Amino acid sequence: MMPSKNGLSRSDALSALQWLHAMGADEVTLDAPVDRFAEPPPPVPITTPTPTSKPVAAPRPAPVGPRQIAPSEGAKDALEAATAANSIADLKTAVENFDGCALKFTATNTVFADGNPEADVMLIGEAPGVDEDRQGVPFVGTSGQLLDKMLAATGLSRTENVYITNILFWRPPGNRSPTTAEIAACMPFVKRHIELVKPKVLMFLGGTAAKTMLDTTEGIMRLRGRWFNYEVEGLETPVPALPTLHPAFLLRQAAQKKEAWRDLLALKSKLLDEI
Repeated sequence: MMPSKNGLSRSDALSALQWLHAMGADEVTLDAPVDRFAEPPPPVPITTPTPTSKPVAAPRPAPVGPRQIAPSEGAKDALEAATAANSIADLKTAVENFDGCALKFTATNTVFADGNPEADVMLIGEAPGVDEDRQGVPFVGTSGQLLDKMLAATGLSRTENVYITNILFWRPPGNRSPTTAEIAACMPFVKRHIELVKPKVLMFLGGTAAKTMLDTTEGIMRLRGRWFNYEVEGLETPVPALPTLHPAFLLRQAAQKKEAWRDLLALKSKLLDEI
């Protein structure tokens, strides 16, 4: 039998193991003693690989678009642009190029005016609605159709003797009420509009238009049916102005149509007096 690595044969090694077992040896020890009371070695720290950081992308440049300006600056620019307009065509171009009203950036179209610019009657409403914003023409929706019928009943027509505009040239989102800043940005154009048209009679459609143009806090129910002298800096004499109910309100409150009808008859009578 071949000897093992330590010089013992297999049988000798087996005999030695049997003898150790008989002597009570039941554990295998190492070649060198181990101090069980010594401090254990410090644990090997577990290192987590640091993830490779992605390069921070440079911020995208802001999209180039119309320059939006502060409301106060917008009103100042509007006054300068309106004053420089010497004709209705010039004024329309100035309004279309004006960036000082935030509504312009949410609207589809600029809604300037409609009708005969040489008319004796000038109607001023509040703001464009959905249909007006889509077509770029004031009072073309259901309320505008009602207005046309009411005007026709008194012998008036936007194609012949009526000129129509609003105190705002762009539709407020959701048809909400306009803010003070939005109105202030458009008013220089509205006043210059009146100066250039030189109407004999003004009619304000709805509470917002009436309160804005007359600079009052009274509601439309108190204002309607009463004549006011509207003074414009560029005109030698004040223009008679009559507030009335907005056609959109009449569609919701049909019983009020008789009051609006009285206002239209008063307008027609005043117009005859002025002519």
